Formats: sequence, structure tokens, C-alpha cells
Amino acid sequence: MVGLVFYSLPHPMRRRIVRIATPTYTLGSVVLVMDPDREQLLMLRQPPGKRWSLPAGLLNRREQPIEGCRRELEEETGIVASVEELVPADPCAVVHTDGRWVDNVFRLERDPATTQIIVDGHEVWDAAWHPVGALPEMTRATAKLLSNYGLGPLALGGERKGPTLTKRRAFSVMLGYCGPSLRVPV
Repeated sequence: MVGLVFYSLPHPMRRRIVRIATPTYTLGSVVLVMDPDREQLLMLRQPPGKRWSLPAGLLNRREQPIEGCRRELEEETGIVASVEELVPADPCAVVHTDGRWVDNVFRLERDPATTQIIVDGHEVWDAAWHPVGALPEMTRATAKLLSNYGLGPLALGGERKGPTLTKRRAFSVMLGYCGPSLRVPV
């Protein structure tokens, strides 16, 4: 009965009802910058708190995740990376159902001894390399994200770790973020 009434409505009204009733998600990109041996992780301290996070940011309209990743990395750290250097992490998309956003996650290898980091003091207060076994106090969202990669306090037997890898991978593949071209339909 409900379906009959719904489909009798004009198309613009049906579309509006679907948009109101369907949850929306914000898209962002995150980059895990690690040394070649994967023993150190680059982390940022940003306003307003004292906890650490990762280079990340929201995607602009119609911006591809890998381009957003490159842009945010350069804006926040001064590190310039080519598309070829950024590798999709596994899983390549992490869904934060509590905050209703999806992070497209990429990996980048850099040598801490030769990588120059530039922070502006406004958007980012500090940037530093930390041993993966002794990461500093971090934001809750960062801890949850890192747990998907076996890093951080939640990966070491802390609180819940989120859905299983199979469910995360199925969702990210369903969203179409992990293809070889790393392009999202717009």
C-alpha cells in the first residue's frame, strides 16, 4: 500500500522524500605517511585540542579522493606527492557511521630524515614522526581509523574495533572507491 502511494507521487516529490529519509555521508581523504620500514608514522597536532591526528580533509565537490589527498597533504605538511606515490590502503575506505562520513585512505612512504615538513601554525600547530609502537595521545576518530590498520591503542586490545574486515571491504567496494583508477562517479 505504501509503495503504491509513493509511486503515485510526482517524481520530484519522490526524490525529495528519498533524500530526506536516506542518510547522507561526507567524503574525506586521509593519508598514512610512514617510513619505508613502516616503523614511524607522521602525525599532526591541530587546533583546537592537544591530541594528534593524521593529514586529512574533506573533499571538494567533484574532487577525486586521490586529488583531495594530495591537496590536503600539501596544505597541512608541505609534502608534495604524485598520484603514483599514493597507494590505496587496505581497506581503502573507512566508514564512520557515528559521524556519518567516509574516509578514503591512502598510504605514502617517505624517509623522515630527508622529508621537509612545513606547518603554517594556524591549521596545523605541529607535525612529527612517531614510532608506531609508541604513538602519542590522539583524537578518538584517529584511533578508530588507525585500528583498521593494526595501529594505535584500539588495535592493541582496546575498545571495540568496528565491523569485520569483510564487511568494511564489501562496503568500500560497493561505494566504488577501490578500483584501479581510484575514481568516484560524479
